[in-house]
Amino acid sequence: MKKAGILNRHLAGALAELGHGDAVLICDAGMPIPAGPHVVDLAFRAGVPSFAEVLDGLLDELVVEGATAAYEVGEANPEAACLLAERLPELAHVPHDELKALSAGARLVVRTGEARPYANVLLRCGVFF
Repeated sequence: MKKAGILNRHLAGALAELGHGDAVLICDAGMPIPAGPHVVDLAFRAGVPSFAEVLDGLLDELVVEGATAAYEVGEANPEAACLLAERLPELAHVPHDELKALSAGARLVVRTGEARPYANVLLRCGVFF
């Protein structure tokens, strides 16, 4: 049995399958999930687990070479915007509709229980060497 890191077997397994250039969408409970990507739905109740908890857990496990969020997060959810800017200094922004379109190319979608708008980010996996 694992003693640290991500304990959810579905999420841990999906993360182990990712490679350089693969995209991972971390999304709030309201984000439309496209057909195609593998989905690990962690949502339990509104707000549980939070976007911040899941983002931090995944950033501890992944090498990230790029990230994209919606422009709208800045005005609609300043707390999430600050969190993203702090954790991902090279963050790119696109309109929310474009982020939804880009998410169709994700290899993995991790749905949180976050109930505040625009708490979504598309991470691009890097390589540790």
